Amino acid sequence: MEPRKRPEYVLEVLADPTCVKDIVRGILHTIFFHRYFPSMRPSTLEVLDLTLPVVADPELETLIETRVGQLVRQLSSTSSLSGGSRGELGVRFFEKRRRKASGLGGWLTGTGRSEEEVCWEVWKLKITLTTPRTESERMTLLRAEGPALQRTAMSIVKIVNRDKDHIP
Repeated sequence: MEPRKRPEYVLEVLADPTCVKDIVRGILHTIFFHRYFPSMRPSTLEVLDLTLPVVADPELETLIETRVGQLVRQLSSTSSLSGGSRGELGVRFFEKRRRKASGLGGWLTGTGRSEEEVCWEVWKLKITLTTPRTESERMTLLRAEGPALQRTAMSIVKIVNRDKDHIP
């Protein structure tokens, strides 16, 4: 029997430079909140008048802050004259599985590792950074970002509630 292909989910986000960091943090925390299985104390994050779930784990928060910071720097450095740039951030979830014995359990072949990491889910966040040229463009974008973030968060919730069979 062949193993099932891991699901891959793509979320597309449009953001302006003043909100991009908070929007990406909020989306990543929402994904981790629904896929982080150790016991935890939940918390919340306010982004664009929307309350999003947060995994209150210092190590995970540091990792998210680091990756979001790298993404923001990349987006800022590649911003074009038209005021836009694109970036992508991926999240992969792995489980450790016992490696299946082949032959004499890998003893003769030198592959005696007993565990392997197997990816069971992938999320891709595609961010388009747009810099409004006028005050009216900025206000229009700010009014659109909140509902767009809410739709993205609801998409995550729908996906995690619908697709559960692949979770180890």
